[in-house]
Parts: sequence; C-alpha cells; structure tokens
Amino acid sequence: MALLGPLLLGIPARDVSCADGVGGTPREGAPDSRFAVIVRGLGGDPTFDREFAAWAERLCQILRERGGFRPEAIFVLAPDSQGCSPNTARATAESLRRVFERLRAESTEESLIVIVLIGHGSFDGERGYFHVVGPDLSAEDFGALLQGVKAHRIVFVNTASASGAFLPVLSGPGRIVITATRSGHERQATVFASYFIEALADARADANKDGRISFTEAFTFAARMTAEHYARQGLLATEHPLLDDNGDGVGHPEATGGDGEVARTVYVEASGDLDMGDEEVRALLRERDALLRKIEEVKARKAEMRPEEYERELERWLVELAKLTERLAARRNKP
Repeated sequence: MALLGPLLLGIPARDVSCADGVGGTPREGAPDSRFAVIVRGLGGDPTFDREFAAWAERLCQILRERGGFRPEAIFVLAPDSQGCSPNTARATAESLRRVFERLRAESTEESLIVIVLIGHGSFDGERGYFHVVGPDLSAEDFGALLQGVKAHRIVFVNTASASGAFLPVLSGPGRIVITATRSGHERQATVFASYFIEALADARADANKDGRISFTEAFTFAARMTAEHYARQGLLATEHPLLDDNGDGVGHPEATGGDGEVARTVYVEASGDLDMGDEEVRALLRERDALLRKIEEVKARKAEMRPEEYERELERWLVELAKLTERLAARRNKP
C-alpha cells in the first residue's frame, strides 16, 4: 500500500480530457446540482467481486430512479470499468483525481455531493486505506481530494472494513460521514453496504413517513439491520456503523450525541416539492443551508462555551430552522 502524496494536492481546476472515461465539459446552468461518486474497490476473489458489483449497480439504480440524479452527474469507478453511468472509469487514483477536478469545476455551494466506497479496507495502526487498482487510497488522500470542492453538503459513506479510521480524518462542517466500522481495528469483511444501499429505497427506513428517506433514517435502519444480521446467525458482530455530522470527529452508533440532525435534513431524493427553478425556493434553500452551517458552528464550539450559553445559542438557531421549514412546507402547498 502506498500514499498518493502530492498527486492529490493542489490540483487546479481546468478543462479535463476524457482520458480514463471521466472527462468532459461541465454543464452550465444545470438546475440540478447534485453529484454522486461510487467507488467499487478490489474484491480480491470472484465472490466479493460479484457482491461489490451488485451493490454498486443497485446503488446507481437507486440514485437514478428514486433519487432522480442525472446520469451524467454520477461517476462510477470500478476495477473492470463497468457501471451504469456514462462517467465510468477504472478505480484508480488517477481516475479519482479527474473526478474531483470535475467536481471542483462543476459544483457550487448549493450542491450536494454523495460519495460511497464499496469494497475492502485496511488499517496499519495509524492510517486507514481503501483498496483500489494500484496504490491504495488513505483517508488523508480522500481529504486532499475534497479540498477546494465548493459544496456545503457532502455525504461521505465508507462501507468497507476498517472504515472507522476514516471518520476522524474526514469529519468537518457540512460533512455527513458514515462508516461501517467504529474503528480501523474492525478488519473483517462487512455487510453494512448491502443494508445501507437498500435503506435508501426501503419504505421501512422512512421513520417519519414523509415519503422521503433522509441519510439519518437510512443510517439508523441499516445499522439496526446490520446488528440483526449477526444476531440471527448467533455471531459476534465484527462491524459497528458510526455516523458523524456535527464536525467534531466523533461518531455515534445512533443519531445521538449531537449527531444526526444535519443528516436528517439531507435526502437522496430530489425535493420534488422544491422547484429549483423557483427563485423563492432557491432563496429559502440558501437560507436553510446558512442556518445549518450556523448550527454546525455552534456545536463545534460546545467545549468552549458555558452550558447555558450553548443551549441558548443552539435553541436560537434551531427555532429559526423550524420556522424556515414551515415556510418551505407552505411553499410546497402553494399552487
């Protein structure tokens, strides 16, 4: 295993060629500014290769059919360069570099970027890695790739073994980080990916029955199903999924401890009720994103604040967010 080092640092935005199958010209003025990156890593044997391929294909299908993601906004990287997107390439460090060049060029502050890793991982006692063709990618490498991406909403899901080592490295304001394991020391093959991907389309995961599945709901459902998987087989669980969305670098197995509130407002589905061509809606969404960032900032400063000051400040912005949510709901019902 090797680090990518400077290869991933300081990459300028530029016109990207079509080498590796991920080049192209950014779409200008696209109303839907959502992107997805699916990275299918090395399986190591035919059984895992087939399993990972099936999971990646199912995820791509859900993003396109349920989520309404534009096919050209989905990037699929796989060892065999196979996938359901026109932007498909071999799962290498160079291909990922080109994908993130595209994201830096095409995304905006209002964009949502969903990144999902499906495969095997490892941990050397200091760093976590995800196995791809060629040099393995460390958590630090992915952190470097994300530098310069303008989107204020980034969902990073690592479903691999030893993925817990990625969480403290990639945690930050505006990021929802989900891992299949609670540390780098849980090195066995995982099943979390299967349950998480299906949760994005399973009505049982829709806890509040609003017709959409948030990433908090998908995580909660998948974590429960993962635990039940081991219980049914009478096995000691070798993976314990974590969620972090308040930027403190500490994940939780449930939507508790300050985590889950941001992910509760982010969905894989397009907001059908929110017409992105409607300037009033766009303004409300910008205001919502600003409020979410303020809430994240307050949570990040919790240790520096007096308890009563923290509660007062947090309540202030949560009340504002609730009022804004009501305004969005009213806009939904407006003829």
